[in-house]
Amino acid sequence: MKKKILLLLLTSLSISAFAQHFTHQDTLRGSVTPERAWWDLTYYHLDIDVDITTKTIRGTNTIQFRALEKGKKLQVDLQSPMKITKIIYKKKALKFEQDGNAYFVFFKKKIKKDKLVEIVVHYEGKPQISVNPPWSGGITWKKDKNDLDFIASSCQGDGASLWWPCKDHSYDEVDSMLISVTVPHHLMNVSNGRLRKVENKKDKKTFHWFVNNPINNYGVNINIGDYVHFDEKFEGEKGILDCDYYVLRDNLEAAKRQFKQVPMMLKAFEHWFGAYPFYEDGFKLVEAPYLGMEHQSSVTYGNGFQNGYRGRDLSQTGEGLKFDFIIIHESGHEWFANNITNYDVADMWIHEGFTAYSEGLYLDYHYGKETASKYTRGTRSAIQNKTPIIGTYNVNKEGSGDMYYKGANMLLMLREITNDDEKWRSILRGLNEEFYHKTATSKQIEDYISTALELNLSAFFDQYLRDTRIPIFEYRQINNTLMYRWTNGVKGLNIPVKLMINGEEKWVEVKNNWSVLREIENEAKVSVHPNFYIGTMNVME
Repeated sequence: MKKKILLLLLTSLSISAFAQHFTHQDTLRGSVTPERAWWDLTYYHLDIDVDITTKTIRGTNTIQFRALEKGKKLQVDLQSPMKITKIIYKKKALKFEQDGNAYFVFFKKKIKKDKLVEIVVHYEGKPQISVNPPWSGGITWKKDKNDLDFIASSCQGDGASLWWPCKDHSYDEVDSMLISVTVPHHLMNVSNGRLRKVENKKDKKTFHWFVNNPINNYGVNINIGDYVHFDEKFEGEKGILDCDYYVLRDNLEAAKRQFKQVPMMLKAFEHWFGAYPFYEDGFKLVEAPYLGMEHQSSVTYGNGFQNGYRGRDLSQTGEGLKFDFIIIHESGHEWFANNITNYDVADMWIHEGFTAYSEGLYLDYHYGKETASKYTRGTRSAIQNKTPIIGTYNVNKEGSGDMYYKGANMLLMLREITNDDEKWRSILRGLNEEFYHKTATSKQIEDYISTALELNLSAFFDQYLRDTRIPIFEYRQINNTLMYRWTNGVKGLNIPVKLMINGEEKWVEVKNNWSVLREIENEAKVSVHPNFYIGTMNVME
C-alpha cells in the first residue's frame, strides 16, 4: 500500500518522556498547604522604601484575612535573600519559623472561624536582580538615556515573594490593596490602581496607589523612573474609562503616536470579551526597562514604540506588523490572567492561550476574519509539541511554551467548530462573566466551552492540552466513496471537521474508526479547512 502524507505543519508526533524532580520547597510554593487553606485574603498594604544606592527594599506588608475555619499556624512566603525580621499582631510580636522560602507564623491562641485578623510583616533585604526580565524574576535596575535611575519589578513564574512577603499562590487573590512606595524626590513610582496621594518626605516622596479590585500576586508591580504623564478617556461598555500613560521624558512624542493603539485595543477586546474588567482602577500603560508584562491596571511596555514584536512579525505572514505586540498581547491579559486567573500555574494556558489568540481577534475586529486566521495559522511555526501544555499540579510547575500558539490554534479550531461567530463571541464574553474576578481551573474552562457548544470535548482537550501528538485525518477515496478516521489521536477523539471537497464545504464527524461519506465525485479534491490544527494523510492503494 502506498501512502502519501501531507502534514499541515511541522510537528512532533510522539510524547517525549522526561523525568521531573520536585522538592519540598516546590510543594510549599505550589500547593494549597494546610497553613494556607484555613484563611482567606481580604486586604494588603505594602509599604516599602526602595534604596537605589544599595539596591535594597525595606518595609512592611500588612496582611488582613478572614478565618475560614479555626487556625493557629499560617504560611507567609518570602524568598531569600529577602528576610522577615518581625511579625506583629495586636502590637505584640508573633513567633515564626523559616522553612526555606516559607515562613510559618504561630498565634498564641487559635483564631476563631469568621474572625477578621490583621498582621504586620516587617521585612528587608536585597531582592534578586532579574538577569533576563521579564522571563527571569526580580528587580531590574537600569539607567535611562539621561543617566537617571529606571527601575521595575517583574516576577511571573518565580513569584512575587521574590521582593515582598505574601501568600504566594494564585488560588487566593487579595480583595483590594494599597501600595505605598518611597523613592528619591526627583523620581516617580507608578504601581497598580489609582494614585491616591503623593507624600513629601525631605529628600524623598511616597506614592500611594490603591487597587480596588482583586489582584494576583505577580500582577503587583513597582515602576520607578523620570516619568511624564498624559491621559485620555475611553467611552466603553461600562462608561468612561480613564487611560493613563507614563513614559520616560524623552519618549513622550513617540508614545503619543504609538499609544493611539490603546483605544483600538479596548474597542476590539470589549467587543470580543466584554467590558474591561477594572474600570474602578483605570487602565495604565507604563514604560519599563524590559519588553513588557501584564501587571493588572499597570501594564508595562518596552517594545520601542514600534509595531510587531520588537519590530518582527512572529507569524511571518506580514499581519503581525499591523499592531504593537506588547500593547495588544499584554493588555489582552487584563481579561485572561487578571480577570480570569489560573487556580494553579499548571493551567497557565488559560492566561497565555487565550491571550495569544486575542492577537488574532484584534486583527479580526480591525482588518477582518481572514487576516486574523492567517496570522494565527502563521504562529504554528513556533509550536514544538515536545511536552504537554498543562504542567504538573501542586508544585508551581507550568506547562510548555506551546500554551501560547498551540493554545491559540486550538481556540481558532474551536471557533471553526462552533460555526457561528456570534455564538463564539458569546462564549468568550460568557467566560469573562462566569469567572469574573475569579480563579479557575482548566477543567472549569473546558466544561464551560463544552456545555456552551453542546459537545463532549473531553477527548479534544486531552489531545491538545495533555498530549503532544497532533491527530491525523487519514482518508482514502474509492470511486464515489470517501473513507476517513483519526490516527495518532487519543482514545475517543470525536469532533466535527470541515472538509473542502472540490472547493465546497462539507462537515463530517471524525472518529477513531473508519467512517464513510458516499456520493462524492470520482477523484474529488479533498482537503481539511486550514483553521483545523491537524495533519492529513491520503491513503492510496
